[in-house]
Amino acid sequence: MNGQPLNGGDTSGGPENGVRADGTRTRTLTREQLVESAGALLAAGHRLALVAGHDDGDDLRVVYLFTRAADDEAPAGLRTELSVVVPRADAWVPSLAAVSFSAGRFERALRDQFGIEPAGHPRPRRLVHHAHWPDDWYPMRHDAGDEPRFAPDTSSFAFVPVEGAGVYEIPVGPVHAGMIEPGHFRFSVVGETIVRMKARLWFVHRGMEKLFEGRTPEQGVELAEKISGDTSVGHALTYARAVEAALDLPVPEADVLVRALLLELERVHNHVSDIGAICNDVGFGIVHQHTQRLREQLLRTNREVTGHRLARGAIGIGGARLQALPDVAALQEVGERVRELVQVALDSSVLVDRFTGTAVLRADQAAEMGVLGYVARASGLDVDARRDHPWVDLGPSFTVPTGGTGDVLARFTQRVEELAVSVAVVAHLVERLDGRLGTGPLAQVPVGSGTGSAFVEAWRGTACHRVEIADGRLRRVSVADPSFFTWPALPVALADTIVPDFPLANKSFNQSYAGNDL
Repeated sequence: MNGQPLNGGDTSGGPENGVRADGTRTRTLTREQLVESAGALLAAGHRLALVAGHDDGDDLRVVYLFTRAADDEAPAGLRTELSVVVPRADAWVPSLAAVSFSAGRFERALRDQFGIEPAGHPRPRRLVHHAHWPDDWYPMRHDAGDEPRFAPDTSSFAFVPVEGAGVYEIPVGPVHAGMIEPGHFRFSVVGETIVRMKARLWFVHRGMEKLFEGRTPEQGVELAEKISGDTSVGHALTYARAVEAALDLPVPEADVLVRALLLELERVHNHVSDIGAICNDVGFGIVHQHTQRLREQLLRTNREVTGHRLARGAIGIGGARLQALPDVAALQEVGERVRELVQVALDSSVLVDRFTGTAVLRADQAAEMGVLGYVARASGLDVDARRDHPWVDLGPSFTVPTGGTGDVLARFTQRVEELAVSVAVVAHLVERLDGRLGTGPLAQVPVGSGTGSAFVEAWRGTACHRVEIADGRLRRVSVADPSFFTWPALPVALADTIVPDFPLANKSFNQSYAGNDL
């Protein structure tokens, strides 16, 4: 995985043509070539995984990272990067919104952060920046300067009005009656039936990608762990693997297994929590209380295994290390208790009635919007980076369960099935480790330059990181949390759902505000 650019290119990871040693195909295009080339990749079965802006000094640059699942041609999955150089004085790119829903959202973020206009975009309004941000301040540019004075957010957000006899609006949030992050939801309803719901996010935008700039690769790990608190392992691992691809750093076998183990432990405690929380939203609190007790047990296991309840600090550049291996029997006991609780829940005709047919996301809708993770799989999409972009053998217990009905019940049972798979995979990995705890991260990461990307199936879905390193410092870190892709599907699923079922539907999606907002 040699991270050095080809053909004598810029060692900061700038435009290049060819194939990097990690298998990523790279092409530098003109703006006029972009739409046709991107369309050809999408038609060939690729998906758009990330769009990243770059400030290269005299010019700006936009990188489009496409990926396709593993096959005989590319056993680890296929990656293609299209790069377009954009003159600073004429900063625009042709919009890909007509061929990719996800591209349209990436482009709006690109405009907010870099001032690169998506020409031909059907709705080129702001995405990341609310109205109190100055119009001409682009914080990801190197010459952005100090933070300017922010004005009051007095302009009207462009909610789409729904008019007609009996239609009225219900605003919810951004401050909620609970310990959750802020998001505003605007419902247009007739009676109790939702005609349209619009979500307004980015109340917790922290400028995470800017914070990576100038740090050493080692210093970036702690930041990656905090992209989304419940996905500490997922993002730390994705970031570390991207850095290792950029710098051509090998990872010992035991450390690879430890990383996979930590990823599944994170998946287990989050799924256990969600299973109970979804039941709680229809008043079935007994299941919620018991699953929270089990989640606490799992978090204590994390602390015993890593020294931290969210497993922070165990993964670093070049390796990973545990303080102890998890008690497989205790984990299997948790799995058995969850199965019993799920059966109690599904024996309730009231609960099943509330779950069945509620907030349906069809497979074609999920595919068109680029939905990821358990939400996609519950709608029948067979997507999972553990198989589509494999980096470790998870053993014969690993399977990818998929639903098909796309309703709350499908998203509930999807978690149940994935939990069972993860418990079995952990048992397999502990057996293979045979007492080994990993060698740990590199004491000092070699100073180098290069570009790398990585895909990891975090518990909500596929996380993607792309890094450019110059002389031992992070020049650019681009992040795509699965929530960025899946949040827009929630309003689609809510059509014809009743307002009282919104908390239930929202919890069945359970997307991250922080991971989306960055």
